[in-house]
Amino acid sequence: MKTLLVDDEPLARRELRRLLAAFPSVQIVGEASNIDEAHECIEALSPDVVFLDIQMPGGTGFDLLARLDHVPRIVFTTAYDQYAIKAFDVNALDYLLKPVEPQRLAAAIRKIQETAPRETASSGALPLEQLFIKDGPRCWFVPLRQVSLFTSEGNYVRLHWGQERPLLGRSLAALERKLDQKRFFRANRAQIVNLDFIQHVETGEGGRLHVQLRDGPEIEVSRRQAREFKERSTIA
Repeated sequence: MKTLLVDDEPLARRELRRLLAAFPSVQIVGEASNIDEAHECIEALSPDVVFLDIQMPGGTGFDLLARLDHVPRIVFTTAYDQYAIKAFDVNALDYLLKPVEPQRLAAAIRKIQETAPRETASSGALPLEQLFIKDGPRCWFVPLRQVSLFTSEGNYVRLHWGQERPLLGRSLAALERKLDQKRFFRANRAQIVNLDFIQHVETGEGGRLHVQLRDGPEIEVSRRQAREFKERSTIA
């Protein structure tokens, strides 16, 4: 289990490294003291798990996650317990308060092992399965299979995710290249739909199609995209 330690305090990283030595399955592949270093390490090393401090010079752990495409499993470590609620709001795997207690660390390691995917190695070639989104003061880990619609808003993308409508700081074109092409379809210049959320389809004027999403808006599939949509959806 490749593990990265991210903390601006060398003593905190040293102590965590000492405690993790008790777990043979944990392989510490690197350390970082700020979010820029951490970003480089995550991109280069593809760790399975990151023990991530929240409050650091130059940005928070939440800021780091918002910069990543493929987000590893995250265990937050911090001396400030007021971050606990926020950490679990974003579905962190666990939250450890400094100084880290061996019993709590052992519980976190068990949770990591129980939630380990079949393939632990990350790969940039794999489609995105989740995104971390920081929109104003709110943060989420968003499972993309639960997103029914992506809508372009300039250089940003609005996600339709249940009752939430978080705004992602990247373009629709950049996001499209990383999505699962079997699940998501570019309906028009401004929207990508999740095929699993389609309720019914009607033929419109000029060869266009009108797609009704479950518990969502009606989306117009452009004439240019309609043929491909029909082929993929086996619509006559």
